[in-house]
Parts: sequence; structure tokens; C-alpha cells
Amino acid sequence: MAKIVKLDTQEANRCFGCGGDNEAGMRLVFDLDFDARRTRGRFVLGANYAGGAGFAHGGIIAVVLDEAMGKISKLTEEKAVTAELNVVYRRPVPVDREIVVEGWQEEEKGRNRFRVGEIRDAEGNLLARGTARFVAIDKEHFERVRAEREKV
Repeated sequence: MAKIVKLDTQEANRCFGCGGDNEAGMRLVFDLDFDARRTRGRFVLGANYAGGAGFAHGGIIAVVLDEAMGKISKLTEEKAVTAELNVVYRRPVPVDREIVVEGWQEEEKGRNRFRVGEIRDAEGNLLARGTARFVAIDKEHFERVRAEREKV
């Protein structure tokens, strides 16, 4: 039986993409598939995330792909931050219909994690594809920086 964990929003997290403590945030929820080594999300973005033409704003598409790729770190419980992100916009992404988002890691070199994310429509058509380089960060450093920011 496949091990799949639902990555719900965390109430104390202010992340725009996946946090629960951000009124303007997207509150994206993903499943983490340990066997396939992928993240998957299915959701309707909604009109709040439309660009001028009525489809998803390009920046929102980048956020969704970044979140899908970033969640891969949960497979190994490491902390990694986006260092580079490239998005190829293939077709308009609807805001009023379900989209399917997947993320996975293709390569690891030292602290660098090379990942891919894709957005497809319900029929499986590729709408957008992202590639990114994430950098693994020492957990203690990550927590120390977080604590320093909370003091301010």
C-alpha cells in the first residue's frame, strides 16, 4: 500500500503559498507520495488569482510550482530554499477549473537539489512547467534565522 501523507496548512505558518496564518495566502494543500517520491495537489485557484486575461497570473503559477517542488524536502525532512526558478508557460492556466500539480526531484549535487514541477488540466494537458535549483540549509541555521526574525 502506498504511503501518502496529506500536507495540510499549518496555522502558525505565514507562508503565502501554503501557510494557514496569512489572510491573503493561497493555503495550498499537497499530498506527499513517498513511493513515487512526488508531491501532488488538486485544486481550483479561484478568481482572486487571475491576471488581466482572466487566467491565472504568471506570478501565481510560479508560486504554485515553487510550492510543489519545495514540498519534496519533506521526503527527507530537510530544509531547502529556492535558489533559481524557471517557468515555461505552455497554455493558459484556468482559475475556475481544477488543475493538477506535481513536483519531483531529478538530481542532487552536494547541497543543490534540482527539481521539476508541472501544472496540468483535468484532461492531462501540460499547462506550465517549472525547473528549479533548491539549496539545502542546515536546520540549526534555518531555526536560528527564524528565531532572530521573530525578535524584531
